[in-house]
Amino acid sequence: MNLGTYLTRSARHRPAHPALVCGDATWSYGQLESGANRLASALIRRGLRPGDAVASLAWNRAELVEVEFALYKAGLIRVPVNARLGRGEIGHILQDAPVRVLVFDAAHREDALAAIEAAGTGCLPVLLDGTGPVPPGTGPVPPGTGPVPSGSGPGRPLPYSALLAEGDEAAVAVEVTEDAPAVLNFTSGSTGALKAAVQTFGNRLANMRKTLMSEESRPTADTRYLACGPITHATGMVLLAGVFGGATTHVLPVWSAEAFLDTVERERVTATFLVPAMLTMVLAHPGAAGRDLTSLTSVRVGGAPVSPQRLRDAVALFGPVVAQGYGLAETTSVVAGLAGAEIARAVTDDPELLGSCGRPAYDSEVRVVDEQGRELPPREIGEIIVRGPDCVREYWHAPELSAQTFKDGWVHTGDLAWMREDGYLFLVDRKKDMIISGGFNIYSTEVETALYEHPAVQEACVVGVPDEKWGEAVKAVVVTRPGHRVSEEELAAFCADRLDRFKKPRSVDFVPELPHNRNGKLDRKAVREPYWAGAARRVH
Repeated sequence: MNLGTYLTRSARHRPAHPALVCGDATWSYGQLESGANRLASALIRRGLRPGDAVASLAWNRAELVEVEFALYKAGLIRVPVNARLGRGEIGHILQDAPVRVLVFDAAHREDALAAIEAAGTGCLPVLLDGTGPVPPGTGPVPPGTGPVPSGSGPGRPLPYSALLAEGDEAAVAVEVTEDAPAVLNFTSGSTGALKAAVQTFGNRLANMRKTLMSEESRPTADTRYLACGPITHATGMVLLAGVFGGATTHVLPVWSAEAFLDTVERERVTATFLVPAMLTMVLAHPGAAGRDLTSLTSVRVGGAPVSPQRLRDAVALFGPVVAQGYGLAETTSVVAGLAGAEIARAVTDDPELLGSCGRPAYDSEVRVVDEQGRELPPREIGEIIVRGPDCVREYWHAPELSAQTFKDGWVHTGDLAWMREDGYLFLVDRKKDMIISGGFNIYSTEVETALYEHPAVQEACVVGVPDEKWGEAVKAVVVTRPGHRVSEEELAAFCADRLDRFKKPRSVDFVPELPHNRNGKLDRKAVREPYWAGAARRVH
């Protein structure tokens, strides 16, 4: 099999149709196919073979899509490096993979070169240098001849355009097996150490198939998808299906609510994906309600739980097109989803459903189990386990951690949830984020849901803090909406009216902003850490 053939097919069917738009530059399907073939053949000419790894380190830009499809075509392992990582973490990834070629942008030049030198793996540095597609009919230029350098050294990376010029436009399709590794998705575990979920070519194919099987998310030639977050991670998971369907992907180089609204309005965007923090920023934008957002037919929210009130606000802004889903790196794609029509129905007729992340998607099997792995009856809280063709089987070079997470074909997610009688899944917390106060289990997301009902709350994070009497006490850290004021006592009383009294915040801290991690998700660990500094007993 070869996933790159789906790009070749779309380029043959609609060569002039826009595939990518970023800033002022547009790549047609013919140009994307040409560039991906050039890069794939250049890497093969330099001796790379299936099983070799190529990494990318850059802020959002369209060339990252070209790199992704070139690696599919060549059967190589793609290693997307989070653009916010430090040199030490970059060096660890380069060494662990090990990475043969690192493609990076000018903003990461110094970090990339320092990490390559520290890793000591002989990795080829390639500098992205340009903002548009390579014109068709250029080259090829054999390595080591003419103006194209045959190599590079510390401080002297090879220009990306020069590497492209080493290849040619003939279609490349190196055969690989479905079990061969396609992507090493490095994420931080609960200890903070980097771990890589090994997503195979078969996993990626299953991800594409699942997207195409959904009537709501299926991309077509009329789809204009706005990639707001890092396309190397969750935002880019639909790119393969988008190329299969002939969609146009608009890449947002730098996120802001203003840039999002401008792009949707100007480009008549039809579909997009937002993490809850992004959604909060859009909803808080003072001019959002006055924008023409009627082109949107799908606004998917995911990456972290989103409160029912935020879903109501989102439907009020975007209309009945807001959907949400649940998935993780270890499942490659969404394993449960709540469609736009279901959310719209929930707003008016089924308010409990707004707390759900949906029902299992397509061929995913989802169970809620107890500590012994036994499936629980409806409405009992346990751990989510998932099985399906898009599920990862191992972590890279981590057999002990793999044995803890991947058991008998099931992914043990570490997420706590309960299942409703009609199959809807309701997330309640991460195992490690659960607060135990006086012997009672308190779920942070449940308290946050209550806080978001208050009109003065823009964003909230609930954590457990040390308490001599109860072991842990519920602490709310809150960002208020501009122009709103609310006291600690008011918020505590507000929550007490909506929750069991032992779950209400015992204290509230007001802050100008909350920390978010490299993927834009709320960083609960960073919020919690100052309260536990110096504590004799650390629960988490």
